[in-house]
Order: sequence, then structure tokens, then C-alpha cells
Amino acid sequence: MSDIEIRDDRAAGRLEAVAGDGEVVGRIEYFVLEAPEHAIVPVHTVVEPAHEGKGIAGSLARELYATAAREGVAVAPLCPYVVKWAERHPDQAPAASPELLRAAKAWLAAHPGRF
Repeated sequence: MSDIEIRDDRAAGRLEAVAGDGEVVGRIEYFVLEAPEHAIVPVHTVVEPAHEGKGIAGSLARELYATAAREGVAVAPLCPYVVKWAERHPDQAPAASPELLRAAKAWLAAHPGRF
């Protein structure tokens, strides 16, 4: 993992794992929710097959929560991988409120072509 850099492409809604050669080898796709509170909502985690099993998805999830903590915002995970990662790392991944999760699901349902 030492040759992997994590980059946040906020405009595109992607947290990307980039290899030393510039190849994007993994990503978390997300959107930013404004209400009922400001939150990052991860929807999909993808790691390219040739790079699976190297800890890339976990590094992306860890950086997603670290970014949210630095910005003082919540994370409302809808991505099954991020949900499981958060359950295994409660010290790094504060739980989202049920209200926030409902709002995130409602936003996603209202924007079906987005993801």
C-alpha cells in the first residue's frame, strides 16, 4: 500500500486510490448531503480486480472518515462495504443518526441516475 496515494475528487464525488503510475486502482463514490446536517454519504466502493486483497478498500474507508472528522461533518454510509468497515472500527467511524441515514437514502432515491 505504500505506493498508493488517496486523493479526494470532491467535484466528482470520488475518493480515489491512485498507484504510483497514476492508475486509479480503487475508489469510493459519494455525495455530500446538506440537510438535516452536512454529511458525506459513501454509496459504492470499488477496487480493481488486480488490486483486491491489498487493503485498498480499508484505506479508502479510513481516509473517508478521517476527511469527515477534519471537516467536522458526519458520514452516513450507504455503501455495504463502508457500513461493515465502520462496524469493525467504531473508534474511527462514529455512527450516523437514523434521521441522517433516512435523509441520505431519500436523497439517493430522488437522484436515481446519479449512482
